[in-house]
Amino acid sequence: MPTPAPVAGHTFPALGTFATVLTTDPAALEPARAFLTAELHAVDAACSRFRRDSELWRVNHAQGRPVQISPLFAESLLVALTAARLSNGDVDPTCGNALVRLGYDRDFAQVRINTSTLRQRTAPAPGWRSVELDPVLREVRIPAGVVLDLGATAKALAADRAAVGISATLGCGILVNLGGDIRVAGPAPAGGWRIGIADDVAFDGSGSADPAGQAVLIRDGGLATSGTAVRSWQRGGVRLHHIIVPSTGLPARSCWCAVSVAAATCVAANTASTAAIIRGEPAAGWLAGLGMPARLVRHGGEAVTVAGWPASPPSSAVTPPAITPRPAAVALASPQPAAPLPGHPVSPPTATPIPPVSLLPRKPAGEY
Repeated sequence: MPTPAPVAGHTFPALGTFATVLTTDPAALEPARAFLTAELHAVDAACSRFRRDSELWRVNHAQGRPVQISPLFAESLLVALTAARLSNGDVDPTCGNALVRLGYDRDFAQVRINTSTLRQRTAPAPGWRSVELDPVLREVRIPAGVVLDLGATAKALAADRAAVGISATLGCGILVNLGGDIRVAGPAPAGGWRIGIADDVAFDGSGSADPAGQAVLIRDGGLATSGTAVRSWQRGGVRLHHIIVPSTGLPARSCWCAVSVAAATCVAANTASTAAIIRGEPAAGWLAGLGMPARLVRHGGEAVTVAGWPASPPSSAVTPPAITPRPAAVALASPQPAAPLPGHPVSPPTATPIPPVSLLPRKPAGEY
């Protein structure tokens, strides 16, 4: 029996969480790490809500004036608005003020330190339709007082861009994991990439390594897990988390503590998993109807699997079950690969356009 090809990897802190890059060619690990690091620095400079030198900070503090933006920020905002449209507003980038009022107004490691009682009332998000984006002129305007937060999609987009770009540049199989937002590209290892599914991972990547957890195999596409325990904090004795219901400005009170979804891209998987937390009990049905493999975990630990996601065998199984995302199920965005490394020209990847499909049933007229 042939020996499986070695997989090399590196993990480091990034974007307030952890970043891991794995490659099927050990000799490519260092340039892959450098590529991912450069991509994450660029995404942080564009999309950080807390950096005063970021593009997002300029947009949020423009007092209603139009702002010229970079191609990367334009792509990031377009992806966020597309996710909002296709989730019928459940994954909304205008929830920034709600997060600020809930105490998430600085880097998350600092948010957890302050446990004092909140002094501001929450308010509904103004809605993604209030954002005016011209992707051709690369200009954006938001009403004064609106605060954008791209946290629901920017990290997933970074995983998509980095994995596709690194694989195209270096010609090997790549896995990028940004705090649970995973994208693979290029030739996979024999059998596929083994992914451990943990329901209690903290924002820094730590967790209890539950022996009853699940491992699965993926060969292409993206996989994302959203949960209410990942970024949670206490204020005045009340436990809060970062997944916001736009219509209330409050953290979602969901029957699910974690949802994992496999899709053609990490952006699509992340949007679906986040929306599932917000939608609660009906989420299993619509994910199944869309043919999106998913694992939804209740607070008591019961896991519900749909659309071909395997039942939960022990994570120590010699050969974990494989998951095959269905590209036709969702097309939320077609992220462009990051800029190539010097000396490594990239041929743009080709793809067959897929008509977008709404993730969620439409809400009644007048309901946000």
